[in-house]
Amino acid sequence: MTATNPAADPGARGDRPGRIMSGEMAEQPAVLRRILDEGAPRIRETAERIAARNPRFVLLTARGTSDNAALYAKYLLEIRLGRPCGLTSMSTTTAYQARQDLTDCLVIAVSQSGGSPDLVASTRAAREAGAVTLAVTNNPGSPLAEAAEFHIDVLAGPEKALPATKTYTAELLSLYLLVEGLRGGGDGAGEAKALPDLAESVLARREEVRQLAARYRFAERMVITSRGYGYPTAKEAALKLMETSYIPALSYSGADLLHGPLAMVDNVSPVIAIVPDGRGGQALQPVLDRLRDRGADLVVVGPERQVADASAGFVLPTQGVPEELQPVLEILPLQLLAYEVTIARGQDPDAPRALAKVTETR
Repeated sequence: MTATNPAADPGARGDRPGRIMSGEMAEQPAVLRRILDEGAPRIRETAERIAARNPRFVLLTARGTSDNAALYAKYLLEIRLGRPCGLTSMSTTTAYQARQDLTDCLVIAVSQSGGSPDLVASTRAAREAGAVTLAVTNNPGSPLAEAAEFHIDVLAGPEKALPATKTYTAELLSLYLLVEGLRGGGDGAGEAKALPDLAESVLARREEVRQLAARYRFAERMVITSRGYGYPTAKEAALKLMETSYIPALSYSGADLLHGPLAMVDNVSPVIAIVPDGRGGQALQPVLDRLRDRGADLVVVGPERQVADASAGFVLPTQGVPEELQPVLEILPLQLLAYEVTIARGQDPDAPRALAKVTETR
């Protein structure tokens, strides 16, 4: 049975909390197929129009889950496109009214709703400052889409659960296709064609994740780490755990973890390591060795050879998947983990306390 079958997935039925988040997680393979079938040609056309403007550097603007997708795009833009890239501080524009010369700069604003006033204001200011502006949203009629010169619709469909799941993976794939289009070597859809089926296979392994959730339901703290393309996954996994289960989850680059925070690691609080199958995983290896030396309760999400040496883990089907596309798969078991831990703790992941679906910051 697959994760889309209500009989296999009690969370998809209406008799328990979390049914909306569960259903939206299960939609992700279909969303990925929709992007590849319908979105890829439009993304390539937009990328070609932007590439013709020959931007020298790129700035990314986002909040929350979309900020983690923007960080993923930063890795893509610097590694695949060879452009210097940074994440903006919107308050320099919205609070301090700073005015910058953004001639020859591409400013990409990433947002599910496209409704936050600071994103809209900073995008308008960037356009007035001479930047090429692009909005990447799940709402083509949003104020952000209207404020930017170009727009990409991530085609995820309405997302009702407060924790973003399908919009996150939709943003990742859309940003990957954008960068491949900017490179001019094709639209990238061919390299990504296996993702929907692989995502479906990962989401179908819910029972494995339930066992992890039972192991860690009483955790008082978690540390999540990775390197390279996996680092945005670590940040997004931490956000999902915090906003659904309320467990303090600290995310670090593996390199940063060694520069001090390693001192807090013990044999009680679990450490989740996202290990990419590629250079990022190789760079993370010394960190994994240090964690084992400290007796950490190490959970690995990654290739089978890495999971075999951990306390627990989840094997990802990464064979043949380019490292830059693996984050689309890496986050799926961690979304499920956040959901299952929350359910095990007697809480409702559909409605985290004190949160709203559209967060309006200024």
